[in-house]
Amino acid sequence: MHRNLRLSVVIPCYNEEDGVREVIGRMPASVDEVVVVDNNCTDRTAEVARALGARVVEERTPGYGAAYKAGLRAATGDVIITLDGDGTYPPERIEQLVDTLLDRNWDFLSACRFPLTDSRAMSFTNRLGNWVLTAGTALLFFRRIRDSQSGMWVFRRPLLERLHLTSDGMAFSEEIKIEALLRGYRFGEAHIPYGARIGEVKLQKWRDGWSNLQFLVRKRFGWV
Repeated sequence: MHRNLRLSVVIPCYNEEDGVREVIGRMPASVDEVVVVDNNCTDRTAEVARALGARVVEERTPGYGAAYKAGLRAATGDVIITLDGDGTYPPERIEQLVDTLLDRNWDFLSACRFPLTDSRAMSFTNRLGNWVLTAGTALLFFRRIRDSQSGMWVFRRPLLERLHLTSDGMAFSEEIKIEALLRGYRFGEAHIPYGARIGEVKLQKWRDGWSNLQFLVRKRFGWV
């Protein structure tokens, strides 16, 4: 518990046995609940997570968004924090980000990775793709976001009841931010250090980038 609020952390996972071990191990003591989503893992991710005290939720529909939907439904805290199971996002910053959310009276905080504190943590092509998608979000929705693809968010749980979240894939990351902005919630970004991933890269950058861009267009014109 932090500032009299229960904190739930949701971590979607597909074969992140080594990463999730480190991520949970770095979790602040103030976190009340860690929900790990087993999205068809074939390794020991679920076993490792349970051994470290996490609650494991299974989601058979493949995809980043599908995993998040399952995890967010299961989370019971007053404030929900999300991050990946590969060690790239800093669990150590959770309390600081929650403080920022509360002190600035925001409803939704998205952690911004840019400027990168370690240029080796993200390839040039990934940075380029992120810039294109972030620019596309601004042009299509007339909302300024510095890092539309960030996977670390902090928000008040009641928001979930009003957000219309449709994507089962990687576009879920941009969709949840767009929904929060379009529905008038108080939205802000705060910088975090972003690190190198642990384990195998799952992102298929060209396919996923093109799919995300198409989703933005469909979302903008109501075709989702």
